[in-house]
Parts: sequence; structure tokens; C-alpha cells
Amino acid sequence: MPVTIARIAEDDATYAWDLVACTSELEHWRAIAAGAVGRLGGDRDAVALTRLGVTELISNVIKHVAHDPRCRLVVTCESDRDVRISVCDRSLRVPKLTVPDWSSESGRGLWLLCEMAPAWGCTRLDGGKSVWFRFPLACGDGETARR
Repeated sequence: MPVTIARIAEDDATYAWDLVACTSELEHWRAIAAGAVGRLGGDRDAVALTRLGVTELISNVIKHVAHDPRCRLVVTCESDRDVRISVCDRSLRVPKLTVPDWSSESGRGLWLLCEMAPAWGCTRLDGGKSVWFRFPLACGDGETARR
């Protein structure tokens, strides 16, 4: 059973949940975020990108913020056509995007996400950071959002 502190409905275009990141709940949070993007009007490709991105961002909290895995997952419709997904955590460590070592078993997720989403970034917050990516609600016909 997922550990959820609260679902915060900030407005009609924002979904947010405080959670404790753990591997056994990744599928739950992928499904929750994908459902929110679908309700906001996201097409099949937008929902798929949401699932990939949520997996990567929450996995990074699990891997790099083990001392405090509490975080907030936020899905926001920023306009009639764009959505932003962010995960806020309590680490000041900012992710660095590098070309992955293709022979390694890990380290490709953020690079792949950034190749697929037209925009991504990291915003420092008081006591932590927010890592986010933005993409169109209608990503298209199988093409990546960037192309």
C-alpha cells in the first residue's frame, strides 16, 4: 500500500502528492501521474512520457536522497497545451546531465528523458530542489515531443 501523506488540489490544473519514495511504489506513482495527465487532456504519447519521467525522477530520489526519501510529485497543466511534471525533494544536490556510459547498467534515465521532453530543469528551493520536465499534452503520432 503506497505511503501517501496527502493529495493536494491546488487548483483545477494541478495535482500534487506528498509521498515517501520507494521502489515498490514506482508503478503506483507512474499510474497516478499518468491518470492525471490523461484527465488534463494528454494523448497516449504524453501519458507514456509521463510514466517514463516519473519513474526516473522518483528513482533518483530513491538512489540519491536515501537519507530522506520524502518528496512531492506535482503534475501541472501550464497552458492549454503543455504539462509540467516535477518532483521536489530535500536534497541540495543538483542532477548533472552527461552523455551516458553505454556499457554501464545505470545512468541513462535522465539523459533519455531530456532527449524526449522539450524542456527540463532543476530549481533550487528552500531546503531542497525541484527537478522537472515539460512537454505538450499532444505529443503527436509516435514521434518524441522534441521532434
